[in-house]
Amino acid sequence: MSFSASVLTLYPEMFPGALGLSLAGRALASGTWSLEAIQIRDFATDRHRTVDDTPAGGGAGMVMRADVLASAIDHVSPAGDPRPRLLMSPRGTPLTQARVRELAAGPGAVIVCGRFEGVDQRVIEARGLEEVSVGDFILSGGEPAALVLLDAVVRLLPGVMGNAVSGDEESFENGLLEHPHYTRPQDFEGRQIPEVLTSGNHKKIAAWRRGEAERLTRERRPDLLAAHPLVK
Repeated sequence: MSFSASVLTLYPEMFPGALGLSLAGRALASGTWSLEAIQIRDFATDRHRTVDDTPAGGGAGMVMRADVLASAIDHVSPAGDPRPRLLMSPRGTPLTQARVRELAAGPGAVIVCGRFEGVDQRVIEARGLEEVSVGDFILSGGEPAALVLLDAVVRLLPGVMGNAVSGDEESFENGLLEHPHYTRPQDFEGRQIPEVLTSGNHKKIAAWRRGEAERLTRERRPDLLAAHPLVK
């Protein structure tokens, strides 16, 4: 069973975007995963295809309507659909590599892309939407965040990466940032590849890479060390 993604959006033309290229694009073409982008406006009930309204209590901007969005969700994710329902939101739980792996191991995801000031809280609660954030910043809408999430997930699907273990030492996989990388030429503007990497001693190479990963993590992301007490 392939990974199936359904994206609810006001801009379906933004998909697949970059996901139609490179590894993700080849996997999409081969059927390793599938993607459908659904226009939320198709579920509006008035002739203007209205999907938003002014916020209750006043304030700036507009809010996506609960009734229209609920109809769209029910259409793509009827009762019994095992896929999690995600809402890309800056107030959501930060996306982690662990959550990405959980999603990649599942049947797919229904992803709601918010716009305007946000989404009516009642549809979030009534349809069990899991709010997910890709960072502490604001985007113009949930679409770029959905693309980021799907890229992170799709690359972990079986057969997408050429080497099944190529992601094992990447940043966040073991609580550390990734070690530095080098390749030819041996000398670049007077800068040499560290001698240990050309020694052929795999035990020393592994130890060097681990040490460099720990050093970079201490310098750049000490919060990761605090969250993984077993990592020095």
